[in-house]
Amino acid sequence: MAEDETPMTDPPTTAPPGGPERPRRRRRWLMITAGAVAFLLVATGVLLWIAYRKLDGNIRTDSATDRLLARLEAERPTRTAGAKGAQNLLLIGSDDRSGTNGAYGGEAGTQRSDTTILLHLAADRRHATAVSIPRDVMVPVPACEQPDGTRSRPGTMQFNWAFERGGAACSIRTVEQLTGIRIDHYLILDFSGFRTMVDAVDGVEVCVPQPIHDKDAKLDLPAGRQTLHGEQALGYVRARESLGDGSDTQRMGRQQQFLASLLRKVQSQGVLLNPAKLWPVLDAATSSVRADGGLSSLGALYDLTQDLRGVPSADVVFLTAPRRPYRYDSDRDEFVQPQTGQLFAALRDDRPITVRPPGSTSGSPSGSPSGSPSASPGAGAGPTAEAGSEEAASPTAGASPTFEGRTADVDACAQH
Repeated sequence: MAEDETPMTDPPTTAPPGGPERPRRRRRWLMITAGAVAFLLVATGVLLWIAYRKLDGNIRTDSATDRLLARLEAERPTRTAGAKGAQNLLLIGSDDRSGTNGAYGGEAGTQRSDTTILLHLAADRRHATAVSIPRDVMVPVPACEQPDGTRSRPGTMQFNWAFERGGAACSIRTVEQLTGIRIDHYLILDFSGFRTMVDAVDGVEVCVPQPIHDKDAKLDLPAGRQTLHGEQALGYVRARESLGDGSDTQRMGRQQQFLASLLRKVQSQGVLLNPAKLWPVLDAATSSVRADGGLSSLGALYDLTQDLRGVPSADVVFLTAPRRPYRYDSDRDEFVQPQTGQLFAALRDDRPITVRPPGSTSGSPSGSPSGSPSASPGAGAGPTAEAGSEEAASPTAGASPTFEGRTADVDACAQH
Protein backbone atom coordinates (compact mmCIF):
# COMPACT_ATOMS: atom_id res chain seq x y z
CA MET A 1 0.00 0.00 0.00
CA ALA A 2 1.43 3.38 -0.87
CA GLU A 3 2.31 5.73 1.94
CA ASP A 4 -0.10 8.44 0.76
CA GLU A 5 -3.05 6.16 0.57
CA THR A 6 -5.71 6.49 3.28
CA PRO A 7 -6.63 3.21 4.96
CA MET A 8 -10.07 1.93 4.11
CA THR A 9 -12.53 2.21 7.06
CA ASP A 10 -16.23 1.29 7.49
CA PRO A 11 -18.62 4.24 7.29
CA PRO A 12 -20.14 5.38 10.64
CA THR A 13 -23.23 3.47 11.68
CA THR A 14 -26.49 5.53 12.06
CA ALA A 15 -29.72 4.29 13.71
CA PRO A 16 -32.35 3.61 11.13
CA PRO A 17 -35.62 5.58 11.38
CA GLY A 18 -37.90 4.07 14.03
CA GLY A 19 -35.04 2.26 15.73
CA PRO A 20 -34.50 1.61 19.47
CA GLU A 21 -35.06 5.27 20.48
CA ARG A 22 -38.76 5.28 19.49
CA PRO A 23 -39.76 2.19 21.57
CA ARG A 24 -38.02 3.76 24.56
CA ARG A 25 -40.02 6.97 24.17
CA ARG A 26 -43.21 4.97 23.73
CA ARG A 27 -42.56 2.98 26.90
CA ARG A 28 -41.80 6.18 28.78
CA TRP A 29 -45.11 7.76 27.69
CA LEU A 30 -47.01 4.60 28.55
CA MET A 31 -45.50 4.60 32.03
CA ILE A 32 -46.32 8.28 32.50
CA THR A 33 -49.89 7.73 31.27
CA ALA A 34 -50.36 4.66 33.47
CA GLY A 35 -49.06 6.58 36.46
CA ALA A 36 -51.41 9.50 35.78
CA VAL A 37 -54.39 7.17 35.41
CA ALA A 38 -53.45 5.37 38.62
CA PHE A 39 -53.13 8.69 40.42
CA LEU A 40 -56.52 9.83 39.13
CA LEU A 41 -58.14 6.55 40.18
CA VAL A 42 -56.65 6.79 43.67
CA ALA A 43 -57.58 10.47 43.96
CA THR A 44 -61.13 9.76 42.75
CA GLY A 45 -61.45 6.89 45.22
CA VAL A 46 -60.25 9.12 48.06
CA LEU A 47 -62.67 11.89 47.07
CA LEU A 48 -65.56 9.44 46.84
CA TRP A 49 -64.66 8.02 50.25
CA ILE A 50 -64.51 11.53 51.72
CA ALA A 51 -67.85 12.40 50.09
CA TYR A 52 -69.43 9.19 51.36
CA ARG A 53 -68.19 9.81 54.91
CA LYS A 54 -69.41 13.39 54.72
CA LEU A 55 -72.91 12.45 53.55
CA ASP A 56 -73.13 9.48 55.89
CA GLY A 57 -72.08 11.69 58.80
CA ASN A 58 -74.79 14.23 57.99
CA ILE A 59 -77.59 11.85 58.96
CA ARG A 60 -78.75 12.10 62.56
CA THR A 61 -79.92 8.91 64.26
CA ASP A 62 -82.89 9.15 66.62
CA SER A 63 -81.56 6.56 69.06
CA ALA A 64 -83.92 7.62 71.84
CA THR A 65 -86.98 6.72 69.75
CA ASP A 66 -85.42 3.39 68.78
CA ARG A 67 -84.90 2.52 72.45
CA LEU A 68 -88.46 3.47 73.39
CA LEU A 69 -89.95 1.38 70.59
CA ALA A 70 -87.72 -1.58 71.45
CA ARG A 71 -89.06 -1.59 75.02
CA LEU A 72 -92.61 -1.69 73.66
CA GLU A 73 -92.05 -4.35 71.02
CA ALA A 74 -94.69 -6.66 72.50
CA GLU A 75 -97.39 -4.02 71.95
CA ARG A 76 -96.55 -3.37 68.29
CA PRO A 77 -98.40 -4.99 65.36
CA THR A 78 -96.84 -7.72 63.25
CA ARG A 79 -96.79 -7.85 59.47
CA THR A 80 -99.53 -9.81 57.74
CA ALA A 81 -98.61 -12.83 55.62
CA GLY A 82 -99.66 -11.03 52.44
CA ALA A 83 -97.36 -8.07 53.06
CA LYS A 84 -93.96 -9.73 53.46
CA GLY A 85 -91.34 -7.60 51.76
CA ALA A 86 -93.45 -4.43 51.88
CA GLN A 87 -92.17 -1.42 53.82
CA ASN A 88 -94.04 1.22 55.77
CA LEU A 89 -92.43 4.54 56.58
CA LEU A 90 -93.77 7.39 58.67
CA LEU A 91 -92.70 10.78 57.31
CA ILE A 92 -93.05 13.46 59.99
CA GLY A 93 -92.82 17.17 59.27
CA SER A 94 -92.03 18.77 62.61
CA ASP A 95 -92.90 22.36 63.50
CA ASP A 96 -90.05 22.43 66.02
CA ARG A 97 -89.27 26.11 66.78
CA SER A 98 -85.80 25.65 68.27
CA GLY A 99 -82.51 26.61 66.59
CA THR A 100 -82.84 27.96 63.05
CA ASN A 101 -86.57 27.19 63.13
CA GLY A 102 -87.10 29.94 65.71
CA ALA A 103 -87.50 32.41 62.85
CA TYR A 104 -90.94 30.93 62.18
CA GLY A 105 -92.37 32.13 65.48
CA GLY A 106 -94.07 30.19 68.22
CA GLU A 107 -92.61 29.09 71.52
CA ALA A 108 -89.00 27.92 71.31
CA GLY A 109 -88.49 24.27 72.19
CA THR A 110 -92.05 23.22 71.42
CA GLN A 111 -92.94 20.93 68.54
CA ARG A 112 -95.91 19.18 67.01
CA SER A 113 -96.24 17.14 63.85
CA ASP A 114 -97.18 19.77 61.30
CA THR A 115 -97.52 17.09 58.59
CA THR A 116 -97.53 13.31 58.87
CA ILE A 117 -97.57 10.92 55.91
CA LEU A 118 -97.74 7.13 56.02
CA LEU A 119 -95.77 5.88 53.01
CA HIS A 120 -96.39 2.28 51.94
CA LEU A 121 -93.93 0.67 49.50
CA ALA A 122 -95.33 -2.50 47.97
CA ALA A 123 -93.33 -5.71 48.25
CA ASP A 124 -92.84 -5.80 44.47
CA ARG A 125 -91.80 -2.10 44.50
CA ARG A 126 -94.19 -1.47 41.61
CA HIS A 127 -96.58 0.79 43.50
CA ALA A 128 -96.50 3.14 46.49
CA THR A 129 -99.19 4.86 48.54
CA ALA A 130 -98.72 8.04 50.59
CA VAL A 131 -101.54 8.69 53.07
CA SER A 132 -101.74 12.07 54.81
CA ILE A 133 -102.97 11.83 58.39
CA PRO A 134 -104.81 15.05 59.35
CA ARG A 135 -103.12 16.80 62.24
CA ASP A 136 -106.46 17.86 63.76
CA VAL A 137 -108.15 14.46 63.61
CA MET A 138 -109.28 13.23 67.02
CA VAL A 139 -107.71 9.88 67.83
CA PRO A 140 -106.93 7.72 70.86
CA VAL A 141 -103.33 8.43 71.86
CA PRO A 142 -101.68 5.82 74.14
CA ALA A 143 -99.65 6.57 77.25
CA CYS A 144 -96.22 7.77 76.10
CA GLU A 145 -92.92 8.47 77.78
CA GLN A 146 -92.35 12.23 77.86
CA PRO A 147 -89.03 14.12 77.58
CA ASP A 148 -88.84 14.53 81.39
CA GLY A 149 -89.10 10.76 81.87
CA THR A 150 -92.70 10.70 83.09
CA ARG A 151 -95.51 8.94 81.23
CA SER A 152 -98.47 10.81 79.79
CA ARG A 153 -102.01 9.61 80.35
CA PRO A 154 -103.81 7.99 77.41
CA GLY A 155 -106.77 9.83 75.95
CA THR A 156 -108.57 11.11 72.91
CA MET A 157 -106.93 14.19 71.43
CA GLN A 158 -105.69 15.79 68.22
CA PHE A 159 -103.26 13.55 66.39
CA ASN A 160 -100.43 16.10 66.32
CA TRP A 161 -100.43 16.25 70.12
CA ALA A 162 -98.89 12.78 70.17
CA PHE A 163 -95.65 14.14 68.76
CA GLU A 164 -95.62 16.99 71.26
CA ARG A 165 -96.15 14.58 74.15
CA GLY A 166 -93.75 11.82 73.29
CA GLY A 167 -91.97 12.66 70.05
CA ALA A 168 -91.70 10.26 67.13
CA ALA A 169 -92.17 7.18 69.33
CA CYS A 170 -95.60 8.39 70.47
CA SER A 171 -96.65 9.30 66.90
CA ILE A 172 -95.55 5.88 65.66
CA ARG A 173 -97.40 4.02 68.40
CA THR A 174 -100.54 6.10 67.75
CA VAL A 175 -100.44 5.34 64.01
CA GLU A 176 -99.78 1.65 64.62
CA GLN A 177 -102.73 1.35 67.01
CA LEU A 178 -105.00 3.25 64.62
CA THR A 179 -104.07 1.31 61.50
CA GLY A 180 -102.74 -2.06 62.60
CA ILE A 181 -99.79 -1.37 60.27
CA ARG A 182 -96.24 -2.02 61.42
CA ILE A 183 -94.02 1.06 60.93
CA ASP A 184 -90.62 -0.13 59.71
CA HIS A 185 -88.83 3.20 59.44
CA TYR A 186 -89.40 6.88 60.06
CA LEU A 187 -87.93 10.20 58.91
CA ILE A 188 -88.34 13.57 60.64
CA LEU A 189 -87.93 16.78 58.63
CA ASP A 190 -88.17 20.28 60.12
CA PHE A 191 -88.86 23.65 58.48
CA SER A 192 -85.24 24.48 57.72
CA GLY A 193 -84.62 21.03 56.29
CA PHE A 194 -87.60 21.30 53.96
CA ARG A 195 -86.46 24.68 52.69
CA THR A 196 -82.93 23.38 52.06
CA MET A 197 -84.23 20.36 50.15
CA VAL A 198 -86.31 22.53 47.81
CA ASP A 199 -83.40 24.85 47.12
CA ALA A 200 -81.14 21.87 46.44
CA VAL A 201 -83.29 20.81 43.47
CA ASP A 202 -83.43 24.44 42.28
CA GLY A 203 -87.10 24.88 43.09
CA VAL A 204 -90.28 22.89 42.57
CA GLU A 205 -93.02 23.68 40.06
CA VAL A 206 -96.60 24.09 41.29
CA CYS A 207 -99.85 25.35 39.81
CA VAL A 208 -101.54 28.29 41.51
CA PRO A 209 -105.24 28.39 40.53
CA GLN A 210 -105.68 32.00 41.66
CA PRO A 211 -103.38 34.84 42.78
CA ILE A 212 -102.01 34.53 46.31
CA HIS A 213 -101.20 37.52 48.50
CA ASP A 214 -100.34 36.32 51.99
CA LYS A 215 -98.08 38.54 54.08
CA ASP A 216 -97.70 36.05 56.94
CA ALA A 217 -96.69 33.22 54.59
CA LYS A 218 -94.47 35.61 52.57
CA LEU A 219 -96.35 34.69 49.40
CA ASP A 220 -97.12 37.05 46.54
CA LEU A 221 -97.82 34.87 43.52
CA PRO A 222 -99.80 35.35 40.32
CA ALA A 223 -102.08 32.60 39.08
CA GLY A 224 -100.64 29.86 36.89
CA ARG A 225 -97.53 27.73 36.74
CA GLN A 226 -94.88 28.80 39.27
CA THR A 227 -91.48 27.53 40.39
CA LEU A 228 -91.18 27.96 44.15
CA HIS A 229 -87.91 28.03 46.05
CA GLY A 230 -87.18 27.42 49.72
CA GLU A 231 -89.00 30.09 51.71
CA GLN A 232 -91.84 30.44 49.21
CA ALA A 233 -92.29 26.67 49.01
CA LEU A 234 -92.46 26.40 52.79
CA GLY A 235 -95.08 29.14 52.98
CA TYR A 236 -97.07 27.49 50.18
CA VAL A 237 -97.33 24.07 51.84
CA ARG A 238 -97.97 25.48 55.31
CA ALA A 239 -100.44 28.29 54.51
CA ARG A 240 -104.01 27.50 55.38
CA GLU A 241 -106.45 30.32 56.14
CA SER A 242 -105.50 32.56 53.21
CA LEU A 243 -105.63 29.92 50.44
CA GLY A 244 -108.73 28.29 48.96
CA ASP A 245 -111.45 27.73 51.53
CA GLY A 246 -108.98 27.84 54.42
CA SER A 247 -109.42 24.16 55.25
CA ASP A 248 -106.76 21.69 56.24
CA THR A 249 -108.16 19.47 53.46
CA GLN A 250 -106.92 21.83 50.77
CA ARG A 251 -103.63 22.39 52.60
CA MET A 252 -102.93 18.65 52.56
CA GLY A 253 -103.94 18.54 48.88
CA ARG A 254 -101.35 21.24 48.12
CA GLN A 255 -98.75 19.31 50.07
CA GLN A 256 -99.48 16.17 48.06
CA GLN A 257 -99.28 18.04 44.75
CA PHE A 258 -96.01 19.59 45.84
CA LEU A 259 -94.51 16.22 46.83
CA ALA A 260 -95.63 14.71 43.52
CA SER A 261 -93.89 17.53 41.64
CA LEU A 262 -90.77 17.14 43.79
CA LEU A 263 -90.73 13.40 43.10
CA ARG A 264 -91.01 13.96 39.35
CA LYS A 265 -88.09 16.39 39.45
CA VAL A 266 -85.82 14.14 41.50
CA GLN A 267 -86.66 11.18 39.24
CA SER A 268 -85.69 13.20 36.17
CA GLN A 269 -82.34 12.49 34.56
CA GLY A 270 -81.43 16.14 34.94
CA VAL A 271 -80.91 15.54 38.66
CA LEU A 272 -80.00 11.88 39.04
CA LEU A 273 -77.41 11.75 36.25
CA ASN A 274 -75.81 15.15 36.82
CA PRO A 275 -73.22 15.09 39.66
CA ALA A 276 -73.30 18.89 39.91
CA LYS A 277 -77.05 18.72 40.66
CA LEU A 278 -77.10 15.42 42.54
CA TRP A 279 -74.48 16.35 45.14
CA PRO A 280 -76.36 19.31 46.67
CA VAL A 281 -79.55 17.22 46.71
CA LEU A 282 -77.82 14.40 48.59
CA ASP A 283 -76.09 16.84 50.93
CA ALA A 284 -79.35 18.63 51.70
CA ALA A 285 -81.32 15.40 52.08
CA THR A 286 -78.87 13.81 54.48
CA SER A 287 -78.45 17.02 56.48
CA SER A 288 -82.17 17.63 56.80
CA VAL A 289 -83.47 14.45 58.38
CA ARG A 290 -83.45 12.50 61.58
CA ALA A 291 -84.04 8.80 61.07
CA ASP A 292 -84.28 5.50 62.90
CA GLY A 293 -81.13 3.40 63.22
CA GLY A 294 -82.11 1.19 60.31
CA LEU A 295 -82.38 4.12 57.93
CA SER A 296 -79.68 6.48 59.23
CA SER A 297 -76.93 5.52 56.81
CA LEU A 298 -76.22 6.66 53.28
CA GLY A 299 -76.47 3.10 52.00
CA ALA A 300 -79.93 2.61 53.52
CA LEU A 301 -81.21 5.93 52.18
CA TYR A 302 -79.76 5.10 48.76
CA ASP A 303 -81.63 1.78 48.72
CA LEU A 304 -84.84 3.62 49.67
CA THR A 305 -84.42 6.21 46.90
CA GLN A 306 -83.71 3.44 44.40
CA ASP A 307 -86.91 1.68 45.46
CA LEU A 308 -88.87 4.91 44.98
CA ARG A 309 -87.16 5.65 41.70
CA GLY A 310 -88.25 2.29 40.33
CA VAL A 311 -91.96 2.91 41.01
CA PRO A 312 -93.72 4.34 37.94
CA SER A 313 -95.05 7.81 38.78
CA ALA A 314 -98.52 6.71 37.63
CA ASP A 315 -98.44 4.11 40.43
CA VAL A 316 -97.41 6.52 43.20
CA VAL A 317 -100.69 7.47 44.90
CA PHE A 318 -101.31 10.41 47.24
CA LEU A 319 -104.47 10.70 49.34
CA THR A 320 -105.78 11.83 52.70
CA ALA A 321 -107.32 9.40 55.17
CA PRO A 322 -111.11 9.91 54.88
CA ARG A 323 -112.41 12.20 57.60
CA ARG A 324 -115.10 14.74 58.33
CA PRO A 325 -115.76 17.43 60.99
CA TYR A 326 -115.67 15.98 64.50
CA ARG A 327 -119.18 15.53 65.88
CA TYR A 328 -118.33 17.29 69.16
CA ASP A 329 -116.22 20.14 67.70
CA SER A 330 -116.47 21.21 64.07
CA ASP A 331 -112.97 22.73 64.28
CA ARG A 332 -111.58 19.20 64.65
CA ASP A 333 -111.87 16.09 62.47
CA GLU A 334 -112.81 12.45 62.87
CA PHE A 335 -112.20 9.49 60.55
CA VAL A 336 -115.06 8.27 58.35
CA GLN A 337 -115.81 4.57 58.69
CA PRO A 338 -115.84 2.02 57.20
CA GLN A 339 -113.79 3.68 54.45
CA THR A 340 -110.80 4.55 56.62
CA GLY A 341 -110.68 1.00 57.96
CA GLN A 342 -110.87 -0.34 54.41
CA LEU A 343 -107.97 1.87 53.37
CA PHE A 344 -105.74 0.68 56.19
CA ALA A 345 -106.78 -2.94 55.67
CA ALA A 346 -105.72 -2.71 52.02
CA LEU A 347 -102.31 -1.34 53.02
CA ARG A 348 -101.89 -4.03 55.67
CA ASP A 349 -102.46 -6.66 52.97
CA ASP A 350 -100.22 -4.85 50.45
CA ARG A 351 -103.05 -4.20 48.01
CA PRO A 352 -102.86 -1.20 45.62
CA ILE A 353 -105.15 1.75 46.25
CA THR A 354 -107.34 3.19 43.50
CA VAL A 355 -107.93 6.96 43.47
CA ARG A 356 -110.04 9.42 41.53
CA PRO A 357 -109.46 13.20 41.21
CA PRO A 358 -110.72 15.25 44.16
CA GLY A 359 -114.21 16.58 43.57
CA SER A 360 -115.04 14.06 40.84
CA THR A 361 -117.82 11.51 41.21
CA SER A 362 -117.00 9.00 38.47
CA GLY A 363 -116.00 5.65 39.83
CA SER A 364 -117.00 6.54 43.36
CA PRO A 365 -118.49 3.63 45.26
CA SER A 366 -121.61 3.90 47.32
CA GLY A 367 -120.68 5.49 50.58
CA SER A 368 -118.15 7.99 49.22
CA PRO A 369 -114.95 8.08 51.26
CA SER A 370 -114.43 11.75 50.59
CA GLY A 371 -115.17 12.73 54.16
CA SER A 372 -118.20 14.84 53.30
CA PRO A 373 -120.02 16.25 56.33
CA SER A 374 -123.23 14.89 54.83
CA ALA A 375 -122.18 11.32 55.55
CA SER A 376 -124.60 9.58 57.87
CA PRO A 377 -123.73 9.85 61.57
CA GLY A 378 -123.61 6.11 61.94
CA ALA A 379 -120.75 5.86 59.44
CA GLY A 380 -118.39 8.02 61.41
CA ALA A 381 -115.63 6.77 63.66
CA GLY A 382 -116.36 7.53 67.26
CA PRO A 383 -113.64 8.91 69.52
CA THR A 384 -112.43 5.42 70.42
CA ALA A 385 -112.92 3.62 67.11
CA GLU A 386 -109.99 1.46 66.04
CA ALA A 387 -108.95 0.22 62.61
CA GLY A 388 -109.20 -3.37 63.72
CA SER A 389 -112.83 -3.16 64.80
CA GLU A 390 -115.69 -4.84 62.93
CA GLU A 391 -116.87 -1.46 61.72
CA ALA A 392 -113.48 -0.77 60.16
CA ALA A 393 -113.01 -4.13 58.48
CA SER A 394 -113.33 -4.37 54.74
CA PRO A 395 -116.63 -6.12 53.89
CA THR A 396 -115.13 -7.90 50.89
CA ALA A 397 -111.77 -9.65 51.13
CA GLY A 398 -109.30 -8.32 48.60
CA ALA A 399 -111.50 -5.33 47.70
CA SER A 400 -111.36 -1.69 48.70
CA PRO A 401 -113.28 1.38 47.51
CA THR A 402 -111.96 4.15 45.29
CA PHE A 403 -110.67 7.13 47.24
CA GLU A 404 -110.25 10.78 46.39
CA GLY A 405 -106.59 11.35 45.60
CA ARG A 406 -104.01 11.88 42.90
CA THR A 407 -101.11 10.09 41.26
CA ALA A 408 -97.61 11.51 40.91
CA ASP A 409 -97.73 11.63 37.12
CA VAL A 410 -100.59 14.16 37.01
CA ASP A 411 -99.62 17.74 36.26
CA ALA A 412 -101.72 19.92 38.56
CA CYS A 413 -101.86 22.73 36.00
CA ALA A 414 -103.34 20.39 33.41
CA GLN A 415 -106.37 19.95 35.65
CA HIS A 416 -107.23 23.66 35.68
